[in-house]
Amino acid sequence: MFKPFIRRRNRSRAGVNEVTAPATANDPRIHVDLAHLQALEGPAETLNLLPRQPARSVLAGRHGSHLRGRGLNFEELREYWPSDDVRAIDWKVTARTGEPHVRVYSEERDRPTLIVVDQRMSMFFGTRYAMKSVTAAEAATLAAFAVLNQDDRVGGVVIRDDGLYTQRPKRNRRALTRFVSEIARANNALHADTPPIPPTSLDTVLQAVAHIARRDHLVLLISDFDVVGPASDRLLAGLARHNDVILVPVTDPTGEVTPTDFVSAISDGYQQATLDTGNREIHDALERFNRERHEAIQRWHRRYGVPLAPLSAGEETLPQLRRLLGMTTPTKEAARYAG
Repeated sequence: MFKPFIRRRNRSRAGVNEVTAPATANDPRIHVDLAHLQALEGPAETLNLLPRQPARSVLAGRHGSHLRGRGLNFEELREYWPSDDVRAIDWKVTARTGEPHVRVYSEERDRPTLIVVDQRMSMFFGTRYAMKSVTAAEAATLAAFAVLNQDDRVGGVVIRDDGLYTQRPKRNRRALTRFVSEIARANNALHADTPPIPPTSLDTVLQAVAHIARRDHLVLLISDFDVVGPASDRLLAGLARHNDVILVPVTDPTGEVTPTDFVSAISDGYQQATLDTGNREIHDALERFNRERHEAIQRWHRRYGVPLAPLSAGEETLPQLRRLLGMTTPTKEAARYAG
């Protein structure tokens, strides 16, 4: 079992007592490097983020949530041919010329994708398989490679506690490598002895995203949504109004069902504490915190029609993405968020 790390504000909510800090092990499920993330390019070829989705995909239209098709570019105005769709007839030109004419369009070459990945200290937590930060890093990288494989532009935002790294969508490998390198760099900067600082708010993230994705983007928000700001609802609503937004909440198994017999060390970078969910007060505080966060995500899903693609740090990332995209049977966790 990993030694999870959470920030001081979470510790104070739980009311835990201070103890001596242990050291973390050097494990790829705790930190990922660039080589590990680049090795995901092959597996990413099995993923599909195009508008046409399998029936079981969370992006296929359930509860009104789906991906829009790519836009259309006007090509020409020409005379009507018997094989043309009558819906394409331009009636104004037809009336003016006395001959039926149609407007011809072609599908836009691509739809830019912006992948937002959370690598704050709140993500540096794991109890079963991996840290949430690792699951998020892998999911973001797999999605980035999948988008580039389908010949679309891809960019990203890496959320750190001390700020944001932003990269506008581009259709080239060099830009993708820069984005993935920044994910690895931010992931490796997460340590128990990192001095605590006020974490970046979701408001700040959404403002930066809106500045890049003004309209007709696919936006993936991969986060534990730990710091919701006072303007988060309004900013998310505006973003979803003009773009396809997918919420990817990353949780640890203890965030889904708080155990009653879980004991582990936690740290804020300066002090160490013991988290004991056998304590009723601590257990109830964690239950309330997790429930409020889940309710906020559900509210965004229902109110703004954004799809949910929940991921758990309790299992491998790729199989979860394949299930969410309708390639295998959905997980119980996905069904819980969809309900």
